[in-house]
Amino acid sequence: MSQPIYYVEDDLNVRNLTIYALEQTGLEIKGFSTANELYAACAVELPDLFILDIMLPGEDGISILKRLRNDAVTADIPIMMLTARGTEYDVVTGLDTGADDYIRKPFSMMELVSRVKALLRRHPHDTKAEDESGSAKTLGKVVLCPKQHSVEADGEEVSLANKEFELLHLLMQSPGQVFSREQILEAIWGWTYTGNTRTVDVHIQTLRQKLGSSAEIIETVRGVGYRARDKS
Repeated sequence: MSQPIYYVEDDLNVRNLTIYALEQTGLEIKGFSTANELYAACAVELPDLFILDIMLPGEDGISILKRLRNDAVTADIPIMMLTARGTEYDVVTGLDTGADDYIRKPFSMMELVSRVKALLRRHPHDTKAEDESGSAKTLGKVVLCPKQHSVEADGEEVSLANKEFELLHLLMQSPGQVFSREQILEAIWGWTYTGNTRTVDVHIQTLRQKLGSSAEIIETVRGVGYRARDKS
C-alpha cells in the first residue's frame, strides 16, 4: 500500500498548483509550509517521497534534508529538492547531502510529474525487496547493515556520509561486478545529476580513507571503474 507524498513549500500559490498537478495524475500529496508541520505529519504516517523547497521560514530545506537523512526512520525515503536556488554549487550541495533529485524553478508541471514518478519507480514500496536489500553484507573485514545504516571495518564502527554509504552498499551488493563511473553516477546520484565522473573518484578516495586497511576490498579497474571483492 502506497503512502502520500509530503511537500514543503511556504508559497501557498506554488504549493497549491503543484499539489493539483500531482493529484491529477492519481498521486496522493500533502502540503506543508514549515518543517515543524512536516515532522508532526511524519510522526503519524511516513510518506513515499519528500519534496522540499530550500528557502523556508525557520528551518530551511537543506537542514530538513540533513535531519531526514540522519534519522534511521526516514533515511531511505527518496527526497526531491524543488527550489529557485539553481546554481551548480546549490545542486551539488543538495545531492551530496542526500537528495535524490533536484528541480530548479521555474519548472514545467509535466517535467515535475515525470520525475516524481521516476523517483517512485526507483524506490518502490516493496516489503520483500526491503527485507532482501536490508540484510547485512559482509566482504573481507567490512560489514554493512542497511537497516541500521551502519558499517564496521576490522571490528570498528565507521562513520560514512550518506553518499559514501550508498556507494559502498552498491559495490558490496554485487561483489566482483565492475561498475563504470557512469553507472555509479546514475545509481547513486540519479540520472539528473550533471556533475562529471570525478565526483565518483573523490567519493571512492574518501571511502577508502575511512575504511583504512579494509579498503582493499574496493578495486580500481583501470579504464572502466570500480568493484568490490574479498581479497582475504
